[in-house]
Amino acid sequence: MTNTHEPTVEIDLDALRARYAHERDRRLRPDGATQYRRAAGAFGYYADDPYTERQERAAVTTPIEVLVIGAGFGGLLTATRLRQAGIRSVRLMDEAGDVGGTWYWNRYPGIHCDIESYVYMPLLEELGYVPAWRYAPGEEIRRHAVAIAERFDLYRDALFQTRATALTWDEDLAQWSVETDRGDRFHARHVVVSSGTLTHPKLPGIPGIEDFRGHTFHTSRWDYDYTGGSADGGLTRLGDKRVAVVGTGATGLQAIPHLAEAAGHLLVFQRTPSTVDVRDNRPTDPEWAASLEPGWQQERMDNFLAVLAGEPVDHSLVDDGWTRTPHLQRQILSGAVDESLSLEQRRLQDELADAETMERIRARVDEIVHDPETAELLKPWYRYMCKRPGFSDTYLSSFNRENVTLVDTADHGGITRMTETGIVVGDTEYEVDAVIFATGFEAGVSGVLSGTLPVSGRGGRQLLQHWQYGPRTLHGFYSHGFPNLFHLGALQNANSVNFVHILQDQAEHIAAVIGRAHAEGIDVIEPTAEAEELWCREVVATANDTRAFQAECTPGYYNGEGTRAITGMTYSPGPVVFRRLLREWRAGSMADVFARDDRTDLDGELDDLDLYDISERTGVART
Repeated sequence: MTNTHEPTVEIDLDALRARYAHERDRRLRPDGATQYRRAAGAFGYYADDPYTERQERAAVTTPIEVLVIGAGFGGLLTATRLRQAGIRSVRLMDEAGDVGGTWYWNRYPGIHCDIESYVYMPLLEELGYVPAWRYAPGEEIRRHAVAIAERFDLYRDALFQTRATALTWDEDLAQWSVETDRGDRFHARHVVVSSGTLTHPKLPGIPGIEDFRGHTFHTSRWDYDYTGGSADGGLTRLGDKRVAVVGTGATGLQAIPHLAEAAGHLLVFQRTPSTVDVRDNRPTDPEWAASLEPGWQQERMDNFLAVLAGEPVDHSLVDDGWTRTPHLQRQILSGAVDESLSLEQRRLQDELADAETMERIRARVDEIVHDPETAELLKPWYRYMCKRPGFSDTYLSSFNRENVTLVDTADHGGITRMTETGIVVGDTEYEVDAVIFATGFEAGVSGVLSGTLPVSGRGGRQLLQHWQYGPRTLHGFYSHGFPNLFHLGALQNANSVNFVHILQDQAEHIAAVIGRAHAEGIDVIEPTAEAEELWCREVVATANDTRAFQAECTPGYYNGEGTRAITGMTYSPGPVVFRRLLREWRAGSMADVFARDDRTDLDGELDDLDLYDISERTGVART
């Protein structure tokens, strides 16, 4: 898709770049991502499950053909496709009390998906369901996840409120030995890891956070006993409370309007404002729903994916904020680029289009927010994809209420400290009754990557040791020396803003590979060392270098809070090209994974990948 954008307003790029750099520098912290702390240990109660009472049970020892760790959409789709491929012995495992992943945990007021529900919610046609809203509320999505599990018999053998603590390859049995925090000890021929995208909450490392004597909770564990109401709002118990919200990302955009309506006084603590574009949510048109023909969802999903990836399409079936800015999204995400232009021409053209988009978004703040000083603080001064774009029709107007105060913390590197009674920014203390942390998650960090789920492969080799210079896989799914172990996620794989579509493609691939091995009586699926290395080289050779773009961005999780530019992590040619590549690969013999190579691992030979250090490109640190 060719981008021939010409700006409609005169833009002084030099002045804009200087403003962006100034605003970035105000927010940079030397501690980077370590400014956050895990909701673990003394702070583990922030991650406790408030929705399902813990059920005691006997330890499980019965073996299983396939263990799927994670019961969000990735795990549900993989288990579903495995069922359809004829694999009946499938066990889901999740730390939550039920299926749904991020939609199980996140039930805060106002929660909706930011991707159109008709392309986001998977298996709609299989379940005969059309979402009630264009952008579905969280509870509708969670119930859809439950419906998938029920339809495809995924609750059978499932282990909830259970965390895998060790995976060890048993060479004699050619199976994985699995250990959990519930005392389970069983074998699984195959293990699929589908966890870690947006489930484990993170907290700001504010000095004195443990001293606060008021009420606190994380938005992903919303305390309705304290606030009253539900995800639809009506937080009636906050009328006499001074409530603080820390964080103004996607969660804050949705929860803050409800808190503003209910609280006696609401203080919003902001380090960096989000972009806030038009959401324009609306109920599904029943006539449109009745007119849908078989195959409608896959067609719509494929069209949306192609538009965002820059692939040619006759017309876009989805018209929203995402499909109006696909060329800007490819500053970070994978996809096609206009090869008719030089790299310098593309960068200049994209920067001009980016600037015009951001000027429009900043102008919207002035149109909605009455107080000029507050409006200025709410304006985002950075490139469009420095943070995940936000959408809301009610967030900005919340700051017109007399009971809402915006506290900007940028010049202080965030909140200075907490006391027994409040929050301190600089020299000013704000007394509050409750603090709600809308500070997000350890994005994309599964137990495997964090080390909380150690994986021991052939000969006792640790997976993180094998990945010490960055992920080493074939197609992002499996690694040499770690047979029958599959990963879902974006590492050395494709990516898009509609990540559920990516997960669906990955689930179909994994099910096809396991299904074929099952049909042909093959016990071990493991990429050869050569196939793994060739794929690592392909990912590096085709990678779009986003380091300069990310280094200029305001701090956020895309760039390691401003201290690390992450590039080369995904397959840059894009999800449409990647899907085609996998389809052609599956049409062959799959010999890359069905014939083990006994030669020595190639750790040393990877050093001649001369673009730059893989660990810097991927963001996976050396061990």
